[in-house]
Amino acid sequence: MSVPKSSTAADSLFMNVLVTMLLVSMAAGMGWGIRGQYGHESGAMIAGTLASLTIVLLFIPNANSLFAARAAAMMTVGIGIGGTMTYGQTVGLTHDRDLVGNWEALRWGLIGLFVKGGIWISFAGAFLGMGLSGKSYRPLEMLLVMSGLIGLLFVGLWLLNSPFDPANKVLPRFYFSGNWYFQPDKVDLKPRREVWGGLLVALLGLLGYCGLVRRDSLALRLGWIGFLGGGFGFAGGQCIQAFHSWNAELFKTGALSSYKVFGYVNWWNMMEITFGLVFGAVIAWGVWFNRHLIDPKASSTNYGDSEDGEWNTSNAPQFCLSPTIEMALIAIHVVLLLNAEFLQMPEGLQFLSRYTDGLYMCVLPMIGIVGGRIWPYAHLLPIVAAPICGKEIRALVYGEPQHYSVGFGWLMFAMIPVGIAIIMATWLISKSYTHRAREFASIGLIATVLLYFGLNTYFFHQGWPWLEWTSRTPSQCIFMICSICLIAAAGYVWLLRRCKEC
Repeated sequence: MSVPKSSTAADSLFMNVLVTMLLVSMAAGMGWGIRGQYGHESGAMIAGTLASLTIVLLFIPNANSLFAARAAAMMTVGIGIGGTMTYGQTVGLTHDRDLVGNWEALRWGLIGLFVKGGIWISFAGAFLGMGLSGKSYRPLEMLLVMSGLIGLLFVGLWLLNSPFDPANKVLPRFYFSGNWYFQPDKVDLKPRREVWGGLLVALLGLLGYCGLVRRDSLALRLGWIGFLGGGFGFAGGQCIQAFHSWNAELFKTGALSSYKVFGYVNWWNMMEITFGLVFGAVIAWGVWFNRHLIDPKASSTNYGDSEDGEWNTSNAPQFCLSPTIEMALIAIHVVLLLNAEFLQMPEGLQFLSRYTDGLYMCVLPMIGIVGGRIWPYAHLLPIVAAPICGKEIRALVYGEPQHYSVGFGWLMFAMIPVGIAIIMATWLISKSYTHRAREFASIGLIATVLLYFGLNTYFFHQGWPWLEWTSRTPSQCIFMICSICLIAAAGYVWLLRRCKEC
């Protein structure tokens, strides 16, 4: 019996949506799982890089390379903002040994993780939408917007994260970290200062600006969709870890004890991977169903209009920062970033150590991304990689025990990867007027997957499945599968383009 055309079209649409969600989910899941080894704002940008490159590869393959690079870089910067939030004690409310069986603590912890995860990924979604919508945000505008968000941050800290006086057991009304309500007899309890309220007010300010002032529907929608993806991802991922803690005997002597693989699982890292898998799928779904709002200024109709098949550069994304200014801003940003990450600031300059705090760290990059031609590519490749390579060296070369010599460590974990990233970024910049997004994103995705998978493999001490299994092995197997699928997808898109040209 023949299949109706409408049914065939619907099946094809469903498969396209499913494959898209699966690939972006893999990119985000792998990136967020690897982030767990490096932590904080700069670590989160690994997931932002992999997920955003996958999104532009799948959704705007025929757009101009610079347009795609800007959108990807904006999401990458945005996803780092949430790294300012503390969440270890929030996770602890759901599975700490003293709280296992306390349903009220479990519910409150999951609510806190939903709020914090939602804020985290909502920033990423909103900035991705700003990059894809083609609304032409300008450098001065971004400076004012980011300055306004920092101001709103302090308003939110005062409204929602104050008062905070743990010495007198005075905590904010809505507090999601360790507190005496759930553990009244714990003597060594050390509540942590929370900033989620400040970021929430800043986020609402950003969404309000996008929706009411700029009429940027895509940024507004992806912001709210990102909130749902991050909320369900963080809370859902922790449900897996909490289930293991609440049902320990099930894995030790119960029905699941016969499955030896569970004995090697790092449940914290599995929570992180699940977080990424869920929010990646939700963001991909959101972009798919709002793809009609994507507006590349240099769309596929401009490619090949001229006789030589080059881009009509009059329709390409414009930039208003000179290369000299761009390079100066990049140098300032990298120096401040690396100093804050790795150096102890002297007396009088300790305020510079706050540079890596979410919103502060985003001001210069956002100005450079929307106004320059160099910064989008530089951010996605060497700028994101630099602090990750530094943390790799700190852990494996200068940590206890020392796993690699100083010379080998600096060569393998810094000089070679950062050098290759700089060379690739330079080449992609030189091709920004002749490449489509599919060339840029394919090359960028393959390079970053190999880079972060390789660095993480050394961090895992070669946790290959054919070696003796450790707590790293299950996660390494997941990263291997994700890497193979992402590289295959990027290679397929690139080869498909080459075949069509031939």
